[in-house]
Amino acid sequence: MSDAALPTVAEVRAAAEAVKAALDRHLAAVESRIGDEDPAVYTAFNELAAAAEEYDELLYDRYDEVTPFEIPTPEDGVPYTGPAEPAAFSVLVRRDYAVVEPARLIAQAERVAAHDREADLDHDGGTAGALGVLFGEYEPDEIASRAKDFGLEEGDSTLWIAASQEIAEPGEWLGSPFGHTDPQDVLHRFDVSSVFDDEADEFDEEADEEPDEEPDEEPDGASAEPGLTPA
Repeated sequence: MSDAALPTVAEVRAAAEAVKAALDRHLAAVESRIGDEDPAVYTAFNELAAAAEEYDELLYDRYDEVTPFEIPTPEDGVPYTGPAEPAAFSVLVRRDYAVVEPARLIAQAERVAAHDREADLDHDGGTAGALGVLFGEYEPDEIASRAKDFGLEEGDSTLWIAASQEIAEPGEWLGSPFGHTDPQDVLHRFDVSSVFDDEADEFDEEADEEPDEEPDEEPDGASAEPGLTPA
């Protein structure tokens, strides 16, 4: 960047003042929060994030310095507005499967039921009952690692780590275990999908399509094949 394009000292100071004002507005919104999903807090958070980003850019352009703080944003782009020091957190997992071999799935469940009197293969012995037996016998991680053995094919999966201010009371959320998670409380998420493999393959294909360097030209009188003498 040329000196003529550098931000002025006054512009950097104005951006710093904007951050201070945004901090005050954010604190005021938090102090007067109405409920866990108060839109005023969300708005103040976004304004603070925008002001901090603007100041950081101007500070770097003018003085080649950066700020020591960063507002975390998950991969899905939803800004985190939960507690800075969560006292508790929840791990939410979703894994999708396709039943590609129903007979294998049912056979595995029948083996379990034959050796476990408490395993009840109901639902007329179909795949619905088989799933109940298998998930009653095996941990979800083991089923994930042995999906093919159970006649299953893995689909997309995601894992969310959601922060909270306090641990839930026993039985508090059992009636609706996944209905109260605010995306803005998600500290981290880890997604697995074949679509990511497709994107990687497209990148590799683009790299393969780049033209190779031109081979060095043979010197005059040289033969392209070893062991032959030019005529």
